[in-house]
Amino acid sequence: MDSEKPISSRSKAHHESLPDQPSHSRWIPLLHLLFVVLLFCFLSPYEWDRVQSEDQNLPFLTRFFLQMNVDTSPYFILLLLSPICWFIRPYFNFKFFSKVLLPRLSKEWVRTKQASGKLDFMAICLCLLVSSCSLFMSVWTASHIVNDELKLAMGDLPPAYHDEYSYLFQAKTFLEGRTSFPSHPDAPELFDQVHVLNEGKMASRYFPGTGIWLAPFVAWGHPYWGHWLAGAMTTFFIFWTGRELGGNGVGFLAGLVIALSPGMAIFSNLLLAHHPTLVGLALFLWSFLRMQRTYTLRDATLAGIGLTFAMLCRPMTAAGFALPFGIWLLLLLIKPCFSKKDHSAKSESQDSKTKRPAWVLTTGLAIPLSCGLLGLFFYNQSITGSGWKMPYQLYTDIYTPRHVYGFNNVIRGEQKLGPKVLENYDKWAENLTPTLAVQNVQNRFLASLQWTLGIIPLGLAGLIFLITEIRKASRWWMIFASIISLHFVHIPYWYDGIMHWHYVFESGPLWALIFARSTQTLFRIWRQIGRPLMFLLWISMLLVAVLTNLTSISPLWTSSKLETVVNNVAFSKLKHFQLQKMIQQYPKIEKPALILIAHDPADRHIDFVINEPELNQSVLMGRYRADRDEPAKLQSIFADRQIYLFDVSQNRLSKWNGAFWEPI
Repeated sequence: MDSEKPISSRSKAHHESLPDQPSHSRWIPLLHLLFVVLLFCFLSPYEWDRVQSEDQNLPFLTRFFLQMNVDTSPYFILLLLSPICWFIRPYFNFKFFSKVLLPRLSKEWVRTKQASGKLDFMAICLCLLVSSCSLFMSVWTASHIVNDELKLAMGDLPPAYHDEYSYLFQAKTFLEGRTSFPSHPDAPELFDQVHVLNEGKMASRYFPGTGIWLAPFVAWGHPYWGHWLAGAMTTFFIFWTGRELGGNGVGFLAGLVIALSPGMAIFSNLLLAHHPTLVGLALFLWSFLRMQRTYTLRDATLAGIGLTFAMLCRPMTAAGFALPFGIWLLLLLIKPCFSKKDHSAKSESQDSKTKRPAWVLTTGLAIPLSCGLLGLFFYNQSITGSGWKMPYQLYTDIYTPRHVYGFNNVIRGEQKLGPKVLENYDKWAENLTPTLAVQNVQNRFLASLQWTLGIIPLGLAGLIFLITEIRKASRWWMIFASIISLHFVHIPYWYDGIMHWHYVFESGPLWALIFARSTQTLFRIWRQIGRPLMFLLWISMLLVAVLTNLTSISPLWTSSKLETVVNNVAFSKLKHFQLQKMIQQYPKIEKPALILIAHDPADRHIDFVINEPELNQSVLMGRYRADRDEPAKLQSIFADRQIYLFDVSQNRLSKWNGAFWEPI
């Protein structure tokens, strides 16, 4: 690093590079013009179609500013301002910024602090700030009112997705000191719950990491607090990752982008595996990058612990995320086999005092991973009877064979249909073909940009990164490669994901780092060539992204991205809330009770068969199968419970009176 060289050598290198700057600068206006033209050609058709779709009796400017597309319109306005910002070159000299703040945000400042071993109070303050912002965003998102009549906020409602109830089932099971509970002895299929294995043992199909993370917060009575904390911890580690790569400024901007991301905010209020996974991956990323600099066993072990926890939550995601870093470590291991020993004995002895050999670093990573895999082996064995057979795999084979990983999933799954297939849910799967795979990759890519910050800001940052880093052999390429490999490992799955991106959700922090790096590069270039207004234009783009993501400014745009997705998620939450309210408050329901649910075939994504792992609550929910379950037989099995039937499509509750279903 330049900051690690003597001052005289840095000064000499600087003077030697001065003659190259004019020729380098000649390309910058051309690149700027190219970006303006390309963006104009990309955005103008969308804006023209939007303006033409409005009332033609209104003036043109009124139509332009009315109901803007939050993904394109504000950036089109900034694009029109960019030539002005380029050619007008006022002189600004803020001494506090240039003499005090800017040096403390630089990479050189960080390297000096690392070399001296002194605490960087600036870094501590910045990381606490972005972590607090993340926590605030999670709480603020939960406080969004989703039902004006009852004054219900999103945080007042039960979970929305099948997966969330499965993770809660897992956490409650762990709190009882078990990995599973026995199925009901007389009517097991009655309690088939989506994403819960029910083959003699009832257990979540999912990997144990998320249940482990949730368990203490479930015991506390506040499961969402665990995901809020996970979001703050992820932001914390991403700050230190950015600082490791590019200084306090890069870390702060990357952390801020993640803290204010609408996608991160909504997922921090969904009890899915992604936030716990991100905690592990963010710890892995920061520790691995530190290990590349320090070559210490401590950092290698911390990286291994982070990756192990992520693997116990989402193994495919962990593998895709870590693949480029694994390749780097493999190359480090085999490098001595192809390189000559040209160092003196003295230099080798000096290095050995501070740097561990590659095999030691690999061991530091491998030990936690081995322990995690061994634990997973015994976990599998306790549920499926075989350490090599995962509950996830067994559930897919029995209940949703069409959802299998890989191409032609429907064709392959239909050859293995069994009697316990959840037919309506299983038929949701589309057959994965190369055409669908390409469409999925496109959807995931665009959605990951859209829900992390914005398609235009992150798309621009990605292009600028490729152009400016193409001739550099820097660690930043591992960040970019991790995004690519995360998308790559999920190509063989037919579903593009919740909000079109949850399979690559963990790429969000990586995109935030890319954005911060591109911002650092652009600001350095604009400072060298004297374009101060371009700083303001880029900052304005960031502010516009945050405003459109989190706020509504009528009549420019009437709903923010966050508000839109909150309302979408609230639809399912309100359905579950209404049923729970009916069970708790309807006076004609005699308890203890068994309520059979006849689900609406038109709505396969809402399933009300949700029970405690012990099947001991006052009101049990059962899956109604008219062709299999005779009410009289069920009444004899559950003699101590009154039996009811709830028809979801008709919104009708009936009571079994011993002879027929009597509406109540």
